[in-house]
Amino acid sequence: MGRKPLEVDKIVMDLIMTDDSGLKKKLAKKISDIAYKKGIYTSSIHEFYITRGKGEFSGFTVPAINLRSMTYDLARAIFRVAKKNNSGAFIFEIAKSEMGYTAQPPVEFTAVVLAASIKEGYSGPVFIQGDHFQANAKKFQEDPDKELKGLQDLIADAAGAGFYNIDIDSSTLVDLSKKDIKKQQKNNYEVCAKLTQFIRRIEPKGITVSVGGEIGEVGHQNSTPEDLRAFMEGFKERLRKGLVGISKISIQTGTSHGGVVKADGSIAEVKLDFNTLNTLSGIAQKEYGLGGAVQHGASTLPEEMFHKFPENNTVEVHLATGFQNMMLDSKNFPVDLKNKMYDWLKVNAANEKKEGETDEQFFYKARKKALGPFKKDIMGLPEELRDKIAAEIEAKFDFLFKQLNAVNNRSLVDKYVILKRVIVRKRQEGNEVVHDGEGAD
Repeated sequence: MGRKPLEVDKIVMDLIMTDDSGLKKKLAKKISDIAYKKGIYTSSIHEFYITRGKGEFSGFTVPAINLRSMTYDLARAIFRVAKKNNSGAFIFEIAKSEMGYTAQPPVEFTAVVLAASIKEGYSGPVFIQGDHFQANAKKFQEDPDKELKGLQDLIADAAGAGFYNIDIDSSTLVDLSKKDIKKQQKNNYEVCAKLTQFIRRIEPKGITVSVGGEIGEVGHQNSTPEDLRAFMEGFKERLRKGLVGISKISIQTGTSHGGVVKADGSIAEVKLDFNTLNTLSGIAQKEYGLGGAVQHGASTLPEEMFHKFPENNTVEVHLATGFQNMMLDSKNFPVDLKNKMYDWLKVNAANEKKEGETDEQFFYKARKKALGPFKKDIMGLPEELRDKIAAEIEAKFDFLFKQLNAVNNRSLVDKYVILKRVIVRKRQEGNEVVHDGEGAD
């Protein structure tokens, strides 16, 4: 007899609500064990992307969705959309920074997504991704070894929790003061190569973690073919021979994370360079065997833009802030809770308000910082309210899947993703990592 869905609901809510890290891990293991028995397991999209880069298939863009709040409800909505549209290639992700301000450590994020899959009866590979595992330029300058060690610890923790897709963001280390483009990219490609080598050393047997690189920090100047080639040539030189490299490359084309908010709280129009996306994706595929180029900071773009991503050979698009906005601005989100969150921001994020900034601009940019402190309040809302909010966002998910043409590709995933059910017990106090390689190609 299978476990009743109601029991999964209780386990996942207990997991979200507890502050006890030991209990959190026990509850996460309960969920992963149920998922394993139902043929649900976290996987890498590496082989899928490399195959795409070879021209075996094309015509759609993979949505990578950051879930900052109501993760269980919204992951369920995504799985419903995937089943409705026969979709297999979609990614759940959370950035290094988001783990902190949303209070979602890797072990919790993975377990909540798997619980959503169980609840919605979705089986097969589930792609969990660490987004923007980012090097801090100032800290790197002060102590590069310490900054690298911190990123390695984060990667090990995430991989141990089933994050088999990791986006390294060392684009923050690009030095535009240098005249030579390769010298501009030097710290970027060297750090990316070192962290890729670390990932290859710790990844579970039978899994090739999908690693993403980044050449242009989002919000800065647009990437060029010269940037891409300088990064890739340096990366190949620094990567130890025989090791598998990256599967995709993130570039800058004119967007910014969260969008640019105007004084009245509305989002400024963005001019996105699709030609850059198309050109650099083609170079990444033809010259370096990658899946293609990735677009960040896209969720707040106008709806009429999204069909252009698959038309311009974009392998993956990252979507985050727009869903947070839909949740917080929903007519079903309690006004009193929102006001409590804003009052908290006035005290705890006051130093983030810039001179001349309106309250609307301040709250728009800062309110994500309240998601962690108020996580329990949000998840403690009546289920019928959360269902109504999730239904609004589910419609947006469905729209985006269709615009990105990320539909009817489940058979491609089944064909090209190497399916391995891998149980990984984290290395603790010198204990070995245990792998169960049972599964099918």
